[in-house]
Amino acid sequence: MGSFSIWHWLIVLAVVLLLFGSGKISGLMGDFAKGIKSFKKNMAEDDASMEASATDKQPAGTIPGPNAGTPNANQSTAARQG
Repeated sequence: MGSFSIWHWLIVLAVVLLLFGSGKISGLMGDFAKGIKSFKKNMAEDDASMEASATDKQPAGTIPGPNAGTPNANQSTAARQG
C-alpha cells in the first residue's frame, strides 16, 4: 500500500499525455508561471504602498488630545501672572 512503482507513474503519464496532449500541458504550465509572477509583482507593489502609507501616518501611541491646538488653562494663567 506504499508508493507506486515506476511503471505505474509511466502509465499515468502516458494517459495524461494522451488525454491532454503535450502542447496543452506546456501551455497550462506557462499560464501557471505567469500567474505566479503576477502574484509576486502585486505583492511587492502592495508592500511598497503599505510602507509609503505607514510613513504618512503618526506612530502608534501619539494620538493628539481634543485640545491639541489650544494651550492648557493652567499654562495660560501662569503665563499671564508671570
